[in-house]
Amino acid sequence: MPEINVIVPGTPIAKKRPRFARRGKFVTTYNEQETEEGKWLTLFMASLGNKDSLPIIQKGTPVFLTCKFIMPVPSSTPKRQAREIEAGKHVYHTKKPDCDNCLKFVKDCLNNVVWADDSQVAGGSYEKYYGTEARTEIRIFWED
Repeated sequence: MPEINVIVPGTPIAKKRPRFARRGKFVTTYNEQETEEGKWLTLFMASLGNKDSLPIIQKGTPVFLTCKFIMPVPSSTPKRQAREIEAGKHVYHTKKPDCDNCLKFVKDCLNNVVWADDSQVAGGSYEKYYGTEARTEIRIFWED
């Protein structure tokens, strides 16, 4: 099975809901996150290294996705718990943003970059915890 492993530095980002605005008699929808998606995608491509021509996984091919969202340790964390996190203990992040929304953001950003459509993601796993370096670890694998 071919696979891609990428570590994207920076605090994981959650997918936000679309916003609506009234323009006279009409209501329009807009996405505030387009800039964030572009910046994140640039970091993703830079993390791939010298894989200039990333193959888009063909439509109909099942894709499996594993994501680890490592959140920064807040300054309000007790010193004992901060030391445990520095030592490598998994302390799960149970606050916002939701893990599902972080996963949605990753899947939407990788549309037409890694796979044809995010509906191809047939399974996988995800988790969210604290770490000394905020990042998103992604493993993508598929049947050849």
